[in-house]
Order: sequence, then C-alpha cells, then structure tokens
Amino acid sequence: MTTFIDLGVPARLAKPLAARSIVEAFPIQEAAIPDLLAGRDVLGRAPTGSGKTLAFGLPLLARVERAKPKLPRALILAPTRELADQISKELLPLAKATNRWVLAIYGGVGYDFQRRQLRRGADVVVATPGRLTDLIDEGSVSLEDVDIVVLDEADRMADMGFMPQVKVLLDMTNAKRQTILFSATLDKDVAQLTKEYQTDPVTHEVEGDENAGEASHYFWQVDNHQRVQMTAEIIGTSTPSIVFTRTRRGADRVAQQLERAGVNAAAIHGGRSQNQRTRALNAFTKGKVQALVATDVAARGIHVDNVASVVHFDLPEDPKDYLHRSGRTARAGADGVVVSFVLGNQMGDAKRLQSSVGLNTAMHDPETDWLTGESGGRIGDAPVIEQKGGGQKRRPQGNRNGQRPHNRRSGGGHSQGNGRNRSESKSRDGSDDAPRGSRSQSSGSTRNEGASRSNSSDRSNSANRSGSSDRSNSADRGNSADRGNRSENGNNVDGNRRTSPNDRDGNQRSNSRGKTDGAGNRASSGGYKGNSSGGYKGNKSNRGNNGNRRSA
Repeated sequence: MTTFIDLGVPARLAKPLAARSIVEAFPIQEAAIPDLLAGRDVLGRAPTGSGKTLAFGLPLLARVERAKPKLPRALILAPTRELADQISKELLPLAKATNRWVLAIYGGVGYDFQRRQLRRGADVVVATPGRLTDLIDEGSVSLEDVDIVVLDEADRMADMGFMPQVKVLLDMTNAKRQTILFSATLDKDVAQLTKEYQTDPVTHEVEGDENAGEASHYFWQVDNHQRVQMTAEIIGTSTPSIVFTRTRRGADRVAQQLERAGVNAAAIHGGRSQNQRTRALNAFTKGKVQALVATDVAARGIHVDNVASVVHFDLPEDPKDYLHRSGRTARAGADGVVVSFVLGNQMGDAKRLQSSVGLNTAMHDPETDWLTGESGGRIGDAPVIEQKGGGQKRRPQGNRNGQRPHNRRSGGGHSQGNGRNRSESKSRDGSDDAPRGSRSQSSGSTRNEGASRSNSSDRSNSANRSGSSDRSNSADRGNSADRGNRSENGNNVDGNRRTSPNDRDGNQRSNSRGKTDGAGNRASSGGYKGNSSGGYKGNKSNRGNNGNRRSA
C-alpha cells in the first residue's frame, strides 16, 4: 500500500484526508504526484472516477504561493460549471489546512461575489473559460502571476470548442509556469496543446482504477415507444440512475414522462439556471430523486458515487461521449449497469460504437436480457477499432418502420448550405462560458448545446416565426432533434428524416384540431406534410411552453 505521505505529500494535507479514511493513493495519484511535487509538467490520461482531482490538487496546494488582490497564483480550467464546482468543493477543505483560498468562477450566477473574492486575493481559481474571460476583460482579475495551470478534461474542452479561448488564457499566464493537463483521451487537440504549451512533459496513463467496480454493458433493441417504459423499469430495478439524452428538450420531455410513469426524476442541462441545476444535483445526491436526466454537456460535471445504472436513452454521437456517460456508474468500488437503447435503424451505429470502445456485446431483446450480468459486456472484451471520421455515420435511409424518406426540395425557409451556425454569448453549458467568436459554416446542426441561427429564421423571446423551424428560449437550439418541424439538416434525433406521422415517442399524431399526441404537442390538420394547412411545411408555427401548435 502506497500512502500519500510515502509520495511526499505534506502531513498538513495528508491529515484531513486520513480523517476521511483516504489514506492509500490510487494509481494515477501514485504515478503523477511525485513529478508534480517536483514542478514537472505532466500530461495525464485517466478515466473519470480515477482520483485525478487529488492527483493534481494535492501537489498544487503544496506548492502554490499566496496571492495578491486580483492576482491569483494557480488556475484550474474546467469545461462545465458542475465540474468547476466539484473541483473547488473537493479542494477547499484541503486548502484551509494550508491557509490557502480556492475560488470557483463560472457563469449562471452573479458577478459581484466573484469580484469581491478576487479583490480579497484568491490563491487558486477554478474557472470555466467564458466567465473568466469576462472578468479579465473588465479588469477584475489578471493572470500574469499564475505559475501553476491545470487543464482538467482537456479533451472535453476541445470538443466544446473552447481551445482557442483556452490558448488565449494560457498566453496571459506566467511564461515560467508549470502546466498540467489531464484528459480521458490524448487525441490530436490535446497533443497539439501539449506541443505548444508544455515543456518536456512527463506522461502518465492509467487505464482504470483497480479499486473501481465493473460496469456491465447492455445493448437492447427497442421500438421508439418502448423507451420510456423500459427506462422506468431499469430505474425501478437499479436505482439511482442517470439517463442521457442528446438534447435539452429531450431531457425535459423524458423527465416529465418518467414522472408520469411513477419515477421521481429531474432534468439537468445547459438551458436551466445554475440554481435549478444545483438543486437537481443535490436532490439526486441525497436520494430524493431516483433519476437524473442529463445531456452530454452535463455528463462531465456529474461526479456522484453509488450510481447504480446509466441509460443511453439516445445513443451518443461518438465513442468519447459513450465512455464519459458510462463512467458515471461503477465508481468507488461499486458495480453498475449501462444500458443503450438501439432503434431498428441504428444497428450499424451501435456496432461501430462498440468497436470503438472495445465492447463485444450482442444486441438483445430486453425480455431475454434483463440485467442478469451474464450477457452484459465489459469494456476491453474486444480490441478497440478506430472508426474513420469519428462517431456515428448519419444515413438518411428512412425511419425505423422501413418507409422511404421524402424527397426534399430547396426553399421553404430552409438553409441549403448557406446557413451559419453561430455560437453566441450563451455557452454550451448554458452559461456565459461560451467560446468567444467561434463559428461554423456548416448548414447542418451542431452537436453541442450552443445556439444556432439560420438565415431563414426570425427569432423572438417567445417564439420563432420561420417556415422551417420553431424554437423557444428553452429549446436546444444547436441540435436537430426534439423539434416538431423539420430541423436545419432534416434529420430527427436518430439521424433519419421524418417520414411518418408519428412523434418522437412513436405516438400517432392526430389530424383533428384539439387533440394532443403522447408528447403533449397539439396537432392540427395537415400533420407533417401539409403544404398550405400548416404542419411540416406550414408557413407559420407557434410554440407554446409545452409543445408545438400547428396552424390549420
């Protein structure tokens, strides 16, 4: 057994850990702490739940100097509010033991408290890039004295488009700094960051924590309308549970449907205020909520032990998202189950996903494969096969019932290649932590939760009067799913064009005025294909708080 004292951690830091029965170092801590205490640059690859926060946090607190007002000495950058908050809470008791002060800075909350604490002199700042940039721009903080920098989950920051902003922030710090990168994957973006901003770094890679439990991975073939009931049954068997959807509106919808099915559920995503997100996470942590329904952005910020199951309600778009979602269970020595729902037209996507993460799990019917543990796969059962292009391939081959897709015509308010998806001041985690000025020229939808504008849309605070789409402030504007009308790239949540008069939950839409579908959307005559009577290609659609009202 290797203790923190054995690794050179000062007794004043080891003592509060011992009081919490944390004595033995995890593998990533044992590997990285000596080099970090020596002041070396370190590149660490370790999965979520492996103890990497203490791996960089203990050496940082042992070495950081006292700060002057507005001039912190150490900076930890994180991609999401939840992760920044979690890091600061974990380090704060240790910082007090060394007479240091840790301050969390992120969007979604007021500026005044953060400004006051910076004036007092915060020794360690844990921040999301957007809010930190705002405070720098207004003169509330300077990074010129920062001589220790940690980038936690650097790969996620690259995925979210933060890298240009991260580089600007790094350029503002002391040139003689110690630079520490931790990432679940060491892909090309992280490798480029290492090349530009680290000096002779020591690389430590840990595949997993030997004290962690093992998750059983299941892939179930289901019909669209079965997913909510199957999710409720999984939660009833294996709770607490985290359910992942691709979009904000999807998370809200699934949470509401689970509530109607008798499951206490709460949604957490970038469209909710920081207070709402904190309340939902606290309720889940305390057991008041059985299930947390989250988007991919929230996946990196949820660090809760004893999560019994993870449900991929929507298949993730790339292998990294699958690993990070699935990493919410089987933590701290516990076991867990991971269930992925696979629709009829997603078989190829699911098989490619398995190959990319080292799984070799057969597709099963839920009734013959009910979380027995016997047929569940394990990460590493099969060799990892890199997929060219990354992520799933989208094929407009029709819906799951085998119907042929409609021929699409240009016009009708759709952007046909000249649309512009633009990240506005709202960030992908719903705060003012967005990458500044990032733009994409693609006419398709973005995968992240950023805002999206097309040339054909005229957006107001409450509704969008466009011939092709409608959206409200709470909508997940960067995604193509969860819209009653045609999305910017014409694909539904499964990547297929809508061709049948069914909603996303498989419920038949009524063609008569006043009736509602299973998702709470009011449908008037015309359905999806009415050219002059509204619906799919209607000239005008108005969105209410709970769904879409189609003009007749």
